[in-house]
Amino acid sequence: MADTPTPGIPTDAAPFDDIRRLIATMPGPDEAAAAEVSARDSLLTKPPGSLGRLEFLAAWMAAWQGKAPPSLDRPLVCVFAGSHGVAARGVSAYPSAVNRQMLDNFAAGGAAINQICAAYGLGFKVFDLALDMPTGDITTEPAMTQKACVATMAFGMEAVAAGTDGLAVGEMGIGNTTVAAAIYAALYGGEPARWVGRGTGIDEAGHARKVAAVEAALARHQGHLDDPLAVMARLGGREIAAMAGAILAARLQRVPVVIDGYVSTAAAALLHALDPRALDHCLAGHVSAEGDHAAVLERLGLRPLLDLGLRLGEGSGAALALGVVKAAVACHREMATFDQAGVSGPVA
Repeated sequence: MADTPTPGIPTDAAPFDDIRRLIATMPGPDEAAAAEVSARDSLLTKPPGSLGRLEFLAAWMAAWQGKAPPSLDRPLVCVFAGSHGVAARGVSAYPSAVNRQMLDNFAAGGAAINQICAAYGLGFKVFDLALDMPTGDITTEPAMTQKACVATMAFGMEAVAAGTDGLAVGEMGIGNTTVAAAIYAALYGGEPARWVGRGTGIDEAGHARKVAAVEAALARHQGHLDDPLAVMARLGGREIAAMAGAILAARLQRVPVVIDGYVSTAAAALLHALDPRALDHCLAGHVSAEGDHAAVLERLGLRPLLDLGLRLGEGSGAALALGVVKAAVACHREMATFDQAGVSGPVA
């Protein structure tokens, strides 16, 4: 898959140019739809503002779907699974064999994300991104070529092709918190150790290897990290590129997005570095206990919906948050107005 041309996105001498052109065509919010939601909200059987952020969510959904009332009839959680060459550096408490085993677990319905999606009535898809072909070890070589990176972004864009009115993006891949930490260090600077968390629960020696891997990757690719897309290709993984593609495709098709945790946010951060408007259609599902996720979200201007101490990945926090968004939409659509319910409104 890595270097296979993908229909719709040419992989010529300047493969990133097509991505930049797509970003330049991103639609903005439908302010009229949001205003219509706010107007109806004032008529519902509740004191103004009493549903807090649920009221914001309903208007936000309308703005990015371009319609009022908004809908969430086909919510979808997409998990992108990738394999990383840097995992051989001992940066995880688990072997890379877990990648394939967890995909089997997803298929059998045995993972946490399966239970969350079932509880909230969410669709669930897993994308196998050449799990048996690890990306390049970022400490010694680029993770992907530019062509492979763009092709993988295009693959991720297919996540919304079947039709959805709300997308949650998540990931799975042994070694990918190391990759995410390298991306954050490349984008934001500072001591690499600041961005390196415990991932799968590594001990002190494992944490030291992880920090060393990020430092080595930054040194190896020094001078090639000024362009966020180059950062994605050199330091990222296939799941990072695919999530970035999915987020961008959702924007172009007016599908609101809920981003999961530390690794998923790295994909979002790369798009934000290309254009600060690129995440306006996105919510942060939660703040992760991994690394310095809270600081990243602050940089991106994303206020997390939940804070549950999660650091699992799998789209788990985004799926939980999508359940909250689903409730917000249902409240807006199904609540009675004061007139409909025969309830007295506020005293003038």
